[in-house]
Amino acid sequence: MDSQEWDQRYAGRGLVWTAEPNRFVVAELQNLAPGRALDVGAGEGRNAVWLASRGWQVTAVDFSAVGLDKGRRLAEDQGVAVEWVCADVRGYQPEPASFQLVLVAYLQLRDTELDGVLRRAVTALAPGGVLLVVGHDVTNLTEGTGGPQDPAVLHTPESVARSLRDLTVVRAERVRRPVAGSPRDAVDTLVRAIRPVAVGQ
Repeated sequence: MDSQEWDQRYAGRGLVWTAEPNRFVVAELQNLAPGRALDVGAGEGRNAVWLASRGWQVTAVDFSAVGLDKGRRLAEDQGVAVEWVCADVRGYQPEPASFQLVLVAYLQLRDTELDGVLRRAVTALAPGGVLLVVGHDVTNLTEGTGGPQDPAVLHTPESVARSLRDLTVVRAERVRRPVAGSPRDAVDTLVRAIRPVAVGQ
């Protein structure tokens, strides 16, 4: 889907997604000390706003201006500040070595496009910084529910981890997420990695 299609999807009054942060984002990041965070493909901003509420200085990037407008309203309602950047993440170049956290949540791109996004995400991390990638897993087609039905834009832990050169991967696995109204869980890829701190830093 291009930016216009996402603008149309986000055009209704209510949120397409919930205002609550993703469960895996909370579980993996709630104990981190806040610093600068980059939310890549932020959509309506639910994860960015949650991070900001916990003291992070957040930059949220997405190519849907309509989605970002909803994020701004959500941030205002919760009394937090987020820097909103309207840009296509497939070409967006973040500041190098500037973020203690980079989040890529449910950015469903083909492997070659996602690889480019993740490589730039890696360069954005400061030493000791954390990169968290969560997205629909390819096995969701047969074992899960919902999500995109095109296997070309679905993840595996292995395919994501391959793009994270120069990082130490500390978790790369499939995780299950309950879906309201469905007897089956959704299956997601979750990869967490850290930029090593060089000796003497």
